[in-house]
Amino acid sequence: MYVTEHTMDAPDESLVKYDHPLFVAKKKDEKSDKPKAAAADISRQGSREILNFIFPPRELMEGNKLWVQQVSIAPSTVRDVICLKELLEVKLQQSQAMEVGLCPQRMGLYSQCFDELIRQITIICTEKGLLLLRVRDDVQKTFAAYQKLFESGYAFGMRKALQAEVDKKDRSKTISDLEEENEELKKEVNKLRALNETTEKRNNERRQTRSKEHNEEIKLLEKSNKQLKKQLEEIIHTVHV
Repeated sequence: MYVTEHTMDAPDESLVKYDHPLFVAKKKDEKSDKPKAAAADISRQGSREILNFIFPPRELMEGNKLWVQQVSIAPSTVRDVICLKELLEVKLQQSQAMEVGLCPQRMGLYSQCFDELIRQITIICTEKGLLLLRVRDDVQKTFAAYQKLFESGYAFGMRKALQAEVDKKDRSKTISDLEEENEELKKEVNKLRALNETTEKRNNERRQTRSKEHNEEIKLLEKSNKQLKKQLEEIIHTVHV
């Protein structure tokens, strides 16, 4: 049977099939001798050692008592494989695992399912089991490398996004400052234009005033010139007479 509840601390649920826990020793006591295998089980000790190498026994505590749970060496039937498939589907739905993309829940359940298949095949042929173990370890290393690359890329993307947000705020502030400066410059230009118009108006008034005074002065000079000319003519006429 697959991992079930026990009176001690419940082990982590797994799709890998385990035996019932066996009492080993009390806390701080020396471990008791493990039960000796019966003559009928001697032929299965090779599979047991290999399976314990692939799936190290789990230690469980119940108060001050230590229990050990080993992976099952019971051969599996077609019905067991069908039950494994059905249980995998149920757990995928319960964990709401994503069907595509990186999903820790889905990868964890598929890894457990693959481990159970390794267990089943190892019991039948240890060489195939060890070969599948090698494949599993390589796949896990590859997945870990891709996950690390993904996390690194994600972190890089987040840093870039945050930097872009900071740059956006900086640009917004720069634009705001430039717009404010532009408004101030517009006001300054308007002031200068008003001052220029006022100055130009005053200069025109001054030129008009000076032109008028100049014309009046010319008229006075012309009038004075006429008077002098007339006086000169009268003197000349008197002298001749």
